[in-house]
Amino acid sequence: MTRKKFYLVREDMLTEAMQKTLEAKALLESGKKRKINEAVHEVGLSRSAFYKYKDGVFPFHTMTKEKIITLSINLEDRSGSLSAMLATVAEAEANVLTINQTIPLQGRANITLSIDTATMSLEIDELVEKIESMEAVEKVELVGSGS
Repeated sequence: MTRKKFYLVREDMLTEAMQKTLEAKALLESGKKRKINEAVHEVGLSRSAFYKYKDGVFPFHTMTKEKIITLSINLEDRSGSLSAMLATVAEAEANVLTINQTIPLQGRANITLSIDTATMSLEIDELVEKIESMEAVEKVELVGSGS
């Protein structure tokens, strides 16, 4: 997996679609709009543009306060593989909040892991790379973050 880098960019340097995506996300987070369709309509943005940028643009305050992440992990069904993966998370001094594992089908299981990263000794991307490098791990995706 390519390491994702983050940049601090002044608002006037963002494209109009990125700025409107941030506005739509703010409407949804504040509860002023309950549906994505309503939020994008109010700010004058297409849904496709919203979905293109929604996971890639964040207000600065959001990036500095996020402490909880949710990972989706595809894991081979091997004895001890889940335990080893959790040990890697523990070594990073992260706190596991929730864990959900599907029943293994065709030798693979999906793990959804919510982690509090407030006291973590690694950066999030470093933890993801460590988990991805494990022999039994096929794929790791960051599917959510918040505080």
